[in-house]
Amino acid sequence: MRSIRRVCTLAVAMILLSSAAFAAPKYRYVDATSLTVINKAQNDGLPLNRIDVEQFDIPKSAKGGLSNTTGLAIVFSTDSRSIRVKWSTTAKRLGSNMTPIFHSGLDLYIKEDGKWMFAGVARPKTVGQEHEYVAVKSMAVGEKECMLYLPMFNCVKSLQIGIDAGATIKAIPTPFKHKILFVGSSLTHGASAARPGLCYVARMGRMLNAETPNIGLSGKCKLDDFFANIVCATEADAYFFDTFSNSTKQMIEERLYNFVKRIVAAHPDKPMIFLQTVKRDSGRFDLGARKRNDDQRAAAEVLMKQICKEFKNVYFINPGFYIGEDGEGTIDGSHLNDLGVERMLNHTMPKITKILKK
Repeated sequence: MRSIRRVCTLAVAMILLSSAAFAAPKYRYVDATSLTVINKAQNDGLPLNRIDVEQFDIPKSAKGGLSNTTGLAIVFSTDSRSIRVKWSTTAKRLGSNMTPIFHSGLDLYIKEDGKWMFAGVARPKTVGQEHEYVAVKSMAVGEKECMLYLPMFNCVKSLQIGIDAGATIKAIPTPFKHKILFVGSSLTHGASAARPGLCYVARMGRMLNAETPNIGLSGKCKLDDFFANIVCATEADAYFFDTFSNSTKQMIEERLYNFVKRIVAAHPDKPMIFLQTVKRDSGRFDLGARKRNDDQRAAAEVLMKQICKEFKNVYFINPGFYIGEDGEGTIDGSHLNDLGVERMLNHTMPKITKILKK
């Protein structure tokens, strides 16, 4: 009888051990803020906000958008063969003219032979605020240098990166040599690339070996004082401006000169590159849209010609957002799709490289 009891006890113990082994977690998670957050304008404020909105006199209508994780990325190294992401967002709905991955998802790049290469995405749920996704799996054994771009049009409340249970993960220094600040409209905010790493700001960053804090604000970049305040308070190697896309002709004529004068005084020896706004495909048949766009572009051209003569480190690239003449470069007549971004970069990068080499 005792032998039977011992056998039964041993069998139960083996079952419990087997169940525990079967239930052992395949991943372990680390808080992303314990790693390295790059592309912040300043180093203060909440770690997953691109800027400290309480530091500046920012109108309430702009605070929400400037709290987005737009442009931010996490850099780290790991020997994990799989990378999972678990994150929580504030917005419950996705954007109407952008992909879910761009709006609320994440975009993973891994360095290969010294070059950043796309590795996978973390797709958000279409409904809800809690998300989890395996960005990449079944990778080769070995240490990998990773960069994870965060959502472009959402705020992230929490972010965890999951690796294989037996793997390691650690923070690394910023992999970029320079820092370039970008200020602008929804074009700079990124709409409407397919995923975060494909917007023009992120692509320029990888091309120019630079961190790229992104202060694009959809529909609200109108040469306002609070944008100038942010620029004046941010130390960078160069500054890019997409400030004509949301501004009316009257705004450009009334505000541009003083806007430029202020930031030149704050950073007198740094290059400041202004991009002419896009020639909108929406104006091909809509004559009202065409006139508004033509007025913007004409006012910017006249004033920037005068400003560039007065301030030696101020430059104007015109066209700045060249998307071609076939109507295929935008998602909605205004916002660049991936083809539009490619055309824009092909046109502007030779000019930008020449300016920055000075």
